[in-house]
Amino acid sequence: MSTQASDLDNLTLLGKKAKPSKKLEAFPNHNPERYYSVTLETDEFTCVCPATGQPDFATIIVEYIPDQKIVESKSFKLYIWSYRNEGVFHEHVVNTILEDLVKALDPHYCNVKGIFGIRGGIRITVEAEEVKTPEAKAALTLLDNNNG
Repeated sequence: MSTQASDLDNLTLLGKKAKPSKKLEAFPNHNPERYYSVTLETDEFTCVCPATGQPDFATIIVEYIPDQKIVESKSFKLYIWSYRNEGVFHEHVVNTILEDLVKALDPHYCNVKGIFGIRGGIRITVEAEEVKTPEAKAALTLLDNNNG
């Protein structure tokens, strides 16, 4: 099924000038009966250290199996941008991103990985996941094994 005009009904950011926002928008999944993965990846994530105010840079990778909703990518970009001047520990921000995506999408499965730039000789990678449907995670593992 192709994209329907009604798929745009709840999207307020797409096609409009926008500022950083914590609002994640979604559109309907036309294939909720199928387990398939969606991956979002950006190397443009920045936040600041809550103690020093120094910038932190990261690659954020989100992989999820949608149920009824799919995240609209511009809203995700604006969401990521909203952390630019926010003081937050790496572990907290990765878990917050996961929680916000789960709240907005209620996916079968969601994994968020943050790979933060080296600071003080240490690279920090944080990964968090939420599993609503164990069968979906198993299907993803099988899919990954067949592709890797």
